[in-house]
Amino acid sequence: MSKEIRQQVALAVKAVEDKKGEDLAVLEMDRRSGAFTDYFVLCSGTNPRQIQAIADEVREQLEKAGTRPNSVEGYNQAEWVLLDYVDFVVHVFSQRARGFYDLERLWKSAAHIEPSDLTKKKPAAKRAGKKVSVARSSKARSATRAAAGKRAKVRPRKRR
Repeated sequence: MSKEIRQQVALAVKAVEDKKGEDLAVLEMDRRSGAFTDYFVLCSGTNPRQIQAIADEVREQLEKAGTRPNSVEGYNQAEWVLLDYVDFVVHVFSQRARGFYDLERLWKSAAHIEPSDLTKKKPAAKRAGKKVSVARSSKARSATRAAAGKRAKVRPRKRR
């Protein structure tokens, strides 16, 4: 991702923080996941007026920097406002809508980025959770058993 895009995302994050957006999360989307953008900025507001104020501040800050959203959705209802900047998408949720849609779970392959890392050359990504593939872990177990000279017996699991 380009430095310019990360700077724009950092501006969006600052705007969210200025309007006291809660549960701020920045996700760097995994290219292999088929994501249609590079970053998601997620936050929550406590009421419709705050949700709209957060969205307004993000638009204002990015317009000052010369960037306009490709589209804005959900502004009038203020349950879930989506600001699409093509390379990144800002989602401003009500607390109820955020829990219902749970985008962090839906896009769990995305890396969680600390807002302070956006201005660095290479952001330090934190994965949502370490995953060890079944094939890899069974290979590791087989190698360990072979090295120990033991042969493991596999017993079928009893079902109730």
